[in-house]
Amino acid sequence: MNILVLCTGNSARSILLESIFNHTGNGRVHAYSAGSNPTGKVHPQSLTLLGEKGHEVRDARSKSWDEFAAEDAPEMDLVITVCGSAAEETCPVWPGAPVRAHWGVEDPAAAIEADWDTAFRTAYDILGRRAEALLALPLETMDGGELTAQLKRIGTLA
Repeated sequence: MNILVLCTGNSARSILLESIFNHTGNGRVHAYSAGSNPTGKVHPQSLTLLGEKGHEVRDARSKSWDEFAAEDAPEMDLVITVCGSAAEETCPVWPGAPVRAHWGVEDPAAAIEADWDTAFRTAYDILGRRAEALLALPLETMDGGELTAQLKRIGTLA
């Protein structure tokens, strides 16, 4: 299953969830991340935290979702947006037929530097619990309706 994790800037939350899926998915899923308006760099605290957690961060980069709309891009089965619920934050919309879900998490990159550690760990923990819940499902045998219902439920886990 190919999963695309979208957020506006692709510097923190989407990078974290992409890495969590690839690190814990045991090859069952292949995750990618992108942004509708990427910052062009991964937030340094994302890299620090992922490194501490034993994730491979060498190839982490902020990228545009245009890369995944190209003809030679991998076909996505699932698209998850992770933008928070703040009114001023706009989530990207992905066209096409993949199953879609919204797993909003507040943006740790918006925290002041003194609060980065706590903000990033909180986002990582929430996203980690959600990824674990998804990976516990029999993804290979679920139909789109079942998957959509489960994704909605998982998106409420804190």
